[in-house]
Formats: sequence, structure tokens, C-alpha cells
Amino acid sequence: MAERTLLLVDDEENILSSLARLLRRDGYRILRATSGREGLELLAANEVGVIISDQRMPEMSGTEFLSQVKELYPDTIRIVLSGYTELNSITDAINRGAIYKFLTKPWEDELLRANIEEAFRSHEMKRENLRLTDELKSANQALSELNRDLEQRVEDKTQEVVRNLNVLRISQEILDYLPVAVIGIDGEGMIAVANHVANEIFARPGEWGLLGEMAAARIPESLLGGIARKECGLEATKRNSSLDDGTECNYWCYTMGATSTARGWVLVIDANQLVGKGG
Repeated sequence: MAERTLLLVDDEENILSSLARLLRRDGYRILRATSGREGLELLAANEVGVIISDQRMPEMSGTEFLSQVKELYPDTIRIVLSGYTELNSITDAINRGAIYKFLTKPWEDELLRANIEEAFRSHEMKRENLRLTDELKSANQALSELNRDLEQRVEDKTQEVVRNLNVLRISQEILDYLPVAVIGIDGEGMIAVANHVANEIFARPGEWGLLGEMAAARIPESLLGGIARKECGLEATKRNSSLDDGTECNYWCYTMGATSTARGWVLVIDANQLVGKGG
């Protein structure tokens, strides 16, 4: 627990001494002032949690002093310790919130100690609430910044996806205009890319195209054999083969991965003699 600092303000030295002797046993750091002006000087140099001030003092009354304290140090807990006869003079200060509590002289020791303990708990609760409020504001600000960053990331990712989709559409359109059959086969043997010419040659009538099909089920063994024999390289080499119906064809086969993380193979087949024959 942080040190509790108590400021006593009274123009009578004997009152200050009596209060200090009584309250020292409770472990407070006790500051003493004999006037409101001196009290303000001590407050400027020390962090004070609770103030006990006499009401009837020369130059500046207790309520005048505590009203200034409220403006300058609103978190302090302010207590007036004075006689019954002065109650009317401090009622307005109580109503304006300048005074937390009014205690009377002569005081009862245990009651005074209990009220001061309560005042410090109130001060510490107020400080803790302020700390938690600041932490909450900081957390909300951090969350807001995180949300803005996340929104920007989502927007950037969305734009990237849109660009990639456009690139894929353009790439597919380019593939469809080529006068050769292009078939991409992934590492599991599934057809991942097939252009228009490849579908015309190898897709079965009335069925979906080649995409997503296993290459072994759609591409003749005479073309896939080179892949099985690991004849494909990173550089394409023109090869000759024949389809199941005996039609001769030229094809190129190469392994993906030279310029990307893709794994698999690409077959490029000279389709001039094959369109409409089927596999």
C-alpha cells in the first residue's frame, strides 16, 4: 500500500501536536500547517490524501482554504474539525462539495481515527477508479487502433484477392486462346489447370470438364507415362507419343517449382491433329 499522507491545518500549535500524537500510531505521514497559506504551500510540494482543517483561523477560514484545495487538488479528502457553534458557517461549503465531512471539537479519539481511516479508503478507492478508468481508456484506444489496423488489413487483403482473381481470369483466358492443350497436374495427381483445348480433347461428352479430376482417369497412359518415369524436367523437351486410338502427337512436359512454390507437372500437347478425337 502506498504511504498515506495526512495534512493537519490549525492555527493552534497545541491542537496540531495533540492530533499528531493521536494519529501517528496509525502509520500516517503527517504534515502540519498553522494557516491556510502554509497548507497550500505544503500541498504544492507533497501528494496529500486527506486534509483536516480548523474552521476559525486568521487570514483564511477553513472553508475558504478547503474551497481552494477543491479547485487545485479535487482528489483530496477534505475534513473540517471545529466547534458546534460554527456549523452554520460551513453548511454552504458542505453543500458545494468542498468538505467531505464535518467533525467537532472536542473530538473522540477512536471516532476521529475511524473517520480518518474511512477518508483514506475513500481517497484510495477514488484513485483506483481513476487508474482503472485510465487503463480502460488506454485499452479501448489500443483496441480501436487494432480494429483500424485489422480493417485496413482486410481491405488490403480483399484488394489482393480481387487482383489475384482478375489475374486468374486473364490467365485462363490466355490459356483458352492458345492453340495447344495445357494441363496442370498437382503433386497428388489431380488436374488443377485445363484450358479450353484440353477440355475439347479429353473431357467426356455430357460431363464436367477436367478440373478436379484425377489425371489417371482422363489422360491417356501414353502421356502420363513420362511423368511416372520422371522424364519431366525443369526445362521442357519436345516428345512424341500416341493416344489410345493410335493418333500421333507431340507434347512437352515439365516440372513446376522453378519460379514458384507449386509442385506438380504441366503437359502441353500439340492439338492440331487431336481436336474432336477424344481421349
